[in-house]
Amino acid sequence: MMLIPTHHFRDIERKPEYLQPEKCVPPPHHGPVGTMWFIRDGCGIACAIVTWFLVLYAEFVVLFVMLIPSRDYVYSVINGIVFNLLAFLALASHCRAMLTDPGAVPKGNATKEFIESLQLKPGQVVYKCPKCCSIKPDRAHHCSVCKRCIRKMDHHCPWVNNCVGENNQKYFVLFTMYIALISLHALIMVGFHFLHCFEEDWTKCSSFSPPTTVILLILLCFEGLLFLIFTSVMFGTQVHSICTDETSLLERPARGRDRFPLRTQQKAASSQRKALETSTGRSSTLRSSSSSLPCHQRTPRPSPRQWTPACLSCALDALSQG
Repeated sequence: MMLIPTHHFRDIERKPEYLQPEKCVPPPHHGPVGTMWFIRDGCGIACAIVTWFLVLYAEFVVLFVMLIPSRDYVYSVINGIVFNLLAFLALASHCRAMLTDPGAVPKGNATKEFIESLQLKPGQVVYKCPKCCSIKPDRAHHCSVCKRCIRKMDHHCPWVNNCVGENNQKYFVLFTMYIALISLHALIMVGFHFLHCFEEDWTKCSSFSPPTTVILLILLCFEGLLFLIFTSVMFGTQVHSICTDETSLLERPARGRDRFPLRTQQKAASSQRKALETSTGRSSTLRSSSSSLPCHQRTPRPSPRQWTPACLSCALDALSQG
């Protein structure tokens, strides 16, 4: 049987000596309980600053270009309260998504003592990350930016300078929802302000000059439209992932026999053969380490002329046992 190259997949072993725990440095001691999680990534920090700047720019245009110069006091108060509340919630959600541990696996815990403490049963598999030298739980992935394995990692988002994982996905969903809402609200107010200024004199509908007012409103309209589309799509995909209990990262190897080491497959096949001999009192020949079924039952049944010698042998065994 051809062995599948293991360098395409994660290290899958069930014995401590095969995990090479001697190469792993013991995990560092945990700091204080209130230690803040923050990723020191230049691109992520720049994107987070840009996000705050765009929200504050929208706040400036809405307040000082559209609401404060307006003569309708009720219109200004209601829209000012709604927009400022949504903007505050968006920035608060952004901070929580950025400063919350997304579900990082302890680094360097693939030590001999820790693996032996798991008391793994025969046939049970564990995953080792060769980059951060940690034991991976199910559905955990390594992030090259955070340099950690993250539980239920969906993706690394530079706009929040953090991974979206098990612990901070709810804050990321709220952030995208609030940004989409304030973008929609800003677009609606820009539309009404343009109509109001077209009907009256441009010098009376804003405290800025008409060219400056037009430029500020056009930039806000472009920003609101762009972020409305982007965050709406992200919000929809995140809600779909939550409802289906899936992430955007696909598991590799997916399912089935490729997930288990060859030794485990051989042991499972041997157990099936012994159980069959005990129940029937006859010897059963296994032609493959991954399955106990004859090969002509695992594939569409060929005609007798298409049977290979191995298939004929399987067929004779099946007839003799029948």
